[in-house]
Amino acid sequence: MDPTTLQNILSTNLNLLAGAAFKVIAAIILWFIGRKLIDISINITSRALRNQRIDPTLISYLISSLAVLLNIILVVAILGYFGVETTSFAALLAAAGVAIGAAWSGLLANFAAGAFLIILRPFQVGDFISAAGITGTVVEIGLFVTTINTPDNVRTIIGNNKLFSENIQNFSANDYRRVDIKVQLDHSVNPSEAIRVLQERIANIPNVISNPVPVIEILDFTPMGPELAVRPFCNNTHYWQVYFDTNRVIRESFSESGFPTPKQHFQIRQS
Repeated sequence: MDPTTLQNILSTNLNLLAGAAFKVIAAIILWFIGRKLIDISINITSRALRNQRIDPTLISYLISSLAVLLNIILVVAILGYFGVETTSFAALLAAAGVAIGAAWSGLLANFAAGAFLIILRPFQVGDFISAAGITGTVVEIGLFVTTINTPDNVRTIIGNNKLFSENIQNFSANDYRRVDIKVQLDHSVNPSEAIRVLQERIANIPNVISNPVPVIEILDFTPMGPELAVRPFCNNTHYWQVYFDTNRVIRESFSESGFPTPKQHFQIRQS
């Protein structure tokens, strides 16, 4: 091969490699710059929405959607820089979307359920709920999943479709909640006296509301004696504090009044 021809081939290949390397480096730089701009845009948008006092649940959902959209635009822009036709990419993306939709119908169901959770608003971020077998405080409602912190501080991720398709109990929706405690009395204890002893003490427990007043009544009769229902009312935030304080007050009140510990009594007859 002619040395001049070989030199031309090498020169051409080097130019092509240099151009490709330059484009790759430029694409990497564009990616990092684009990501930085996306983060800045999301932060600015998030602050603007919070200043408008929009519901935190809706803000989280909008920010997640915006982040996905901006990242797709960034990828398309970088591919366009490499000379890939964006119209072809759009058609390819649509075709891929159909294929992914067929394969990931469950994921799309979670997305649709997330949209309905935002529109119908059975709960919002910060509410204490029970749904899909999980009880806890809602931390985030995302595009596909909802994050809940359980009372024992375990972060639990639930698919929106599972969450939306089952019964949801929102303990934070109403102004107050009832605490239910059963108290077993001994046969020798007068139920009216036990109710009188508890009535004032239960009403004075911190964070027990006065309207409606605490309910203390005979619930049932067992082999050990009468069983009382002790039901104070409180805000959901104070539920466990009132629950434990009520148990403590019951124990202290009965001990001070000299009520015996309930025992099951048997009578044996021999013929």
